[in-house]
Amino acid sequence: MNNLDLDSLIYLTILGAAVLGWFIAENRSGLGKIARMMIAWSLIFVGFIGAYGLWEDIEDELLPSQAVVEEGAAIAIPRSFDGHFHLTLQINGAPVDFLVDTGATDIVLTMEDAERVGLNADNLAFIGRARTANGEVRTAFAELETVELGPFFHQNIPVSINEGEMPGSLLGMRYLSLFDRIEISGDQMTLRP
Repeated sequence: MNNLDLDSLIYLTILGAAVLGWFIAENRSGLGKIARMMIAWSLIFVGFIGAYGLWEDIEDELLPSQAVVEEGAAIAIPRSFDGHFHLTLQINGAPVDFLVDTGATDIVLTMEDAERVGLNADNLAFIGRARTANGEVRTAFAELETVELGPFFHQNIPVSINEGEMPGSLLGMRYLSLFDRIEISGDQMTLRP
């Protein structure tokens, strides 16, 4: 430890002792309560330190990785904590987060995601209709130049754009059927070419 570090440590120790002494003098009548609060905050601090130290061990359970390429032969998608499968695809070079929906026919983009991948809403004709849990909404149809998932690359993929409110874009069977096999086993979905 160099001289500057030692001087700083002595200064901080004296300052801390002065603040602690003042605090004790001002709260003499409630020292038991103060001691309990200090112990509680100390335990909370130790808990945060422990959680930080164990984060790498519990991260896979709390925040599973998006997908794992198994030797270029498959994409393994872990089930998320919300019970669904989620993927991020590169659409026309931009990342788009999807909820994998085997009950949906199309790839359905939100208006925000459509703009992000270069589909200008002013150039889209909202002539389609879709029935959703929130009622009927207008849809437009377009084509995605490129769709990438890991090593898998597809071109000219049809897509629907939903004009209504959606929590996120949906990845339906139009995309999933580009893979030869879709398997769901336990908490994992596997897409095989």
